[in-house]
Formats: sequence, structure tokens, C-alpha cells
Amino acid sequence: MPDQPCPILRVGIVGAGEVAQVIHLPTLALQAHLYTVTAICDVSQQTIDHVAAKFRIPYKTTNPSEVINRPEVDIVFILAADEFHETLCISALEAGKRVFIEKPISLSIPSTKRIIAAEKAAGGAKVFVGYMRRYAPSFTAAFLREVATIPKILYARSRDIVGPNAHFVGQSGTSALKFHDFPPGSGEERKKNLDTLIGEAFPGAKATERDVKYCRFLGSLGSHDLSLMREALGFPESVAGVSANEPFYTAIFNYKNKTGEPFAVTYESGIDDVPRFDASLTVYGEKKTVSIQYNTPYIKGLPIVVKVDELNKQSEATSREVLSSFEDAYTVELKDMYTCFALGHPIKTSAEDACRDLELFDLMYKQLAKQEGR
Repeated sequence: MPDQPCPILRVGIVGAGEVAQVIHLPTLALQAHLYTVTAICDVSQQTIDHVAAKFRIPYKTTNPSEVINRPEVDIVFILAADEFHETLCISALEAGKRVFIEKPISLSIPSTKRIIAAEKAAGGAKVFVGYMRRYAPSFTAAFLREVATIPKILYARSRDIVGPNAHFVGQSGTSALKFHDFPPGSGEERKKNLDTLIGEAFPGAKATERDVKYCRFLGSLGSHDLSLMREALGFPESVAGVSANEPFYTAIFNYKNKTGEPFAVTYESGIDDVPRFDASLTVYGEKKTVSIQYNTPYIKGLPIVVKVDELNKQSEATSREVLSSFEDAYTVELKDMYTCFALGHPIKTSAEDACRDLELFDLMYKQLAKQEGR
């Protein structure tokens, strides 16, 4: 950060549900030298009454356009349901605002491209997508550094098998509350938007209920893992196979080393009722294995550790753990976003970058359809 005083960026929140109450509002409050929340919106009046009072937010409304067009807002945080990401993001860009949008950026490639077009029309570099795992210091420092020392990757595995969020939220100390006073017609608008996005994600054929669940899963938990995989290993050459057996999903991706030798990456993910958080990315070389293990982000301060197992020059098995920082990924993410929006630094998790996830999802959908003869 520069020595001169930093301008405080004013934040307007659209969507005051669990992720806002448990993650973003507490983290923004701890970054009060960089951000201040000036307005909040939610479809539920009881939710905004509660959240505005708890976090001392001066302006509250159930109309998102009032937050988006408010002069006292520099950045719009889009924390609403995926179905509304595109329309809210484009409205914010057209209003001259910068945008933080929780992943997934949207659920279809055409939708994401419309966001990118709106961003370019607004002058570019105004959309920051929330892939917090990619900002964890143990990933950006230790993991990427250790993986870079593997001459030839033999295999890699992305794993994310977790229990219900409610278990972790209940022990987060944030006392998040859910209300259900939704206005008439709000569900119909959400369904209409979802139908449009699903039609774009599965063009030329009627999407099955299984397709819809697959799309929603990849947009939620899957986007964390596959975005992290892309940054660490690049975009795969192809998708060799997938399985979609709700609530678990798997895939095999074909990759090539820089020297041309092939290797495979397996992806396995799912949600069950066992209260654990088993999320990791592991890369295997001939004499070295590097793994990063993520813990639930809902409990602040849990370490993200890199483990290195290798064969040393004395033919001995060695193992070590590296913790680059105790600072949590969400905090680092917001600090990085500040340098992008206040100081003009490039955005790593941009809209264009996020579109690559949708392109990978598309390859997975097509592989599933091929396997099933559709």
C-alpha cells in the first residue's frame, strides 16, 4: 500500500443472506481503513432490517436499483442468487459502478459474454469475481512455488467433499439469521431467469432435471475447485469422462506438460451430511508430491496448509508443511481488490477469466451427453 492516505471505497450490498452475514460484512468491517458499507438491499424486508441494524449500515432498501444508482456507492457487491447476477452486474456497470460479484459470474457462456461486453462499454477492468481460494497466501506463494519445481507432472487430483454449510455457519460466531418474507412474484422472476440461463447452457436440447442440478453444482462448489485447478495447471486439453450422480460429481481431464508428456487430473466433489471439509488440490511428480488443503471459510482464521512429500538425495522419504500466512483468503481477496479498484492494478479473477470456467463446464456437459448417447 502507498504511504499517502488511501481513499475509502464505499460499498453497496445487493443480497444480505448467509454469505453476506457470515463472510463479507464481517470482513469488510475489519477492513474499515479501505471500505465502508453505505447501503444494503435484499428482497426480504426483515433481512435488511436485521442486517442494517447489526452492521450499522445507514441506508437499506428492497429495491436493488436504489443501491446501484446511489451516489454514495463506489462498488456494488452482488451477493444475490446466481439467476440475478447478469442483470444486476450490467445495471451496476451502466451506472458507472465497479462490481464485486460472487462466483459463479453467471450460469451460461452467453450471459457471461453479455457481462463482459457491458464491462468493455463501461471502460473495462470493473468486474472482480470472488474466487477467494485463489487469493489464499499458501496457494499464491507456497503451493505455486513448490509445484513449479516439479519437472514433469505425472498426475493431479482435485477433491472437494464437504458436509452441510449449516454445521459450520452455526459454529462461526456470526449468528446469521434467515427470514422468509419474500414478496409475491419474486420466485417467478427467479425461475424465468433460470430457465433462460439453462436454455443457454444446454442449447439445442431440453435440459433434464439432472442437467440443471449439474449446472447448479458446478456453479456453486465446483467453480471453486475448477478455477483453482485452472490457475495452477492451466486449461485442460480435453475432458476424458464425467459422472453426475447427485450429490456427487467426478471428471477426468486430459493435460499435457510443457514438454509434451500427457497426464490426467481427476476431479471428485460432493456434499453429504457428514460434518467435515475435505478440499484439496494435489500434484504428483516423480520425486515430489505437493498438496494444498483448504478448510471451511465460514470459520475465520483456520489455516490453509501446503504439504510437501518428497524423496531427498539420500533416498529418504521427507515430509514438511508450509503455512504462508494465517491471514484468511477473504481478507486477502478484498485487499487485492482494493489495489485493483483504487490503484489500478490488474484484476486476476476478471470476468474474462471467469468465463473460462463456463467454457470448461460446457465441455463437461457435452461429455456427459456424449456418454449417454444424447
